[in-house]
Amino acid sequence: MNSLRKNIAEMTGYVPGFQPADESIWIKLNTNENPYPPSPKVAEAIRVEVGADGGSLRKYPDAASREMRAAAAELFGVHPDWVISANGSDELLNNLIRAFAGEGEEIGYVHPSYSYYSTLAEIQGARVRTFGLTEDFELADFPERYEGKLFFLTSPNAPLGFAFSREWVASFAKRCSGVLVVDEAYADFADSDVLDLVREHENLIVTRTFSKSYALAGMRLGLAIARPWVIAALDKIRDHYHLDRLALVAATAALRDQDYLRQTLARIRATRARFTAELRAIGYEVIDSQGNFVFASPPDRNAGRVYQALFDRKILVRHFSDPLLAHGLRISIGTDAEMETTLVAMREID
Repeated sequence: MNSLRKNIAEMTGYVPGFQPADESIWIKLNTNENPYPPSPKVAEAIRVEVGADGGSLRKYPDAASREMRAAAAELFGVHPDWVISANGSDELLNNLIRAFAGEGEEIGYVHPSYSYYSTLAEIQGARVRTFGLTEDFELADFPERYEGKLFFLTSPNAPLGFAFSREWVASFAKRCSGVLVVDEAYADFADSDVLDLVREHENLIVTRTFSKSYALAGMRLGLAIARPWVIAALDKIRDHYHLDRLALVAATAALRDQDYLRQTLARIRATRARFTAELRAIGYEVIDSQGNFVFASPPDRNAGRVYQALFDRKILVRHFSDPLLAHGLRISIGTDAEMETTLVAMREID
């Protein structure tokens, strides 16, 4: 251990949600996966790419992800120079810290939100500063001018589910002297997003993932939209073949099938609304969610008790040990049948 960098030796590491060995016997609502398959055009694109004998796999993929970037640029109304692809949005978050925050320099984020920001900062040796939330979801004690090198704003927030308004984010960007990264992993489930603000604020970057709305968590895909000088910098430090051939065609096909995406999103939003109403009817406090999950607290605020009882019934939800979150459960939105089974169980538990 003496040969390790001190910050690596001392760090804890990120702990993802529990992944059961045999998923077939569980209702899995703990990692915000999409309950529906990706667009049929994704599977078809993969079959075409593989071919009859898999011969295409002997060749390296397109290092620049040109077709995928072009599809994203067309969808978002920007030039491809404003888009970068990634091996999951986590690669982007990591490379943004590497690009903008040196050892000992500060990054900030809202707590609670995505705790992996802290892990990535520790790896880089950057300092972390967090800001809490008020009861009406404003940032507590945030300075008029934030001088940190990088600030991560998760919107919609995970695990709580609320989203910051476009106007609020526009004002917030002006208060950041460094880079503001708006992590929009769940934006497709929300009523609005802030993609258009990238054109108005040079210091604003938006990241997206294919894991949630596009149902491609197993492919590890993400992208970012930013000014061309930011994209060029990220291109310098990413792995040269960071996306394989199958991931690239899967992402391109998914981006080009927006009709299927809209249908899937409508189903999940409708289920989210019904599940929220039913939980409230049995006394749970539920934050209005803009993601594909809800954060719900039982009447006695003993979420650990409910988590264990659901676990015993082979229903997985997420319970956090963090004192700020321990009173509630983050419950991913599954199919209507899965959510009804979960509701039956939660009524029994109460």
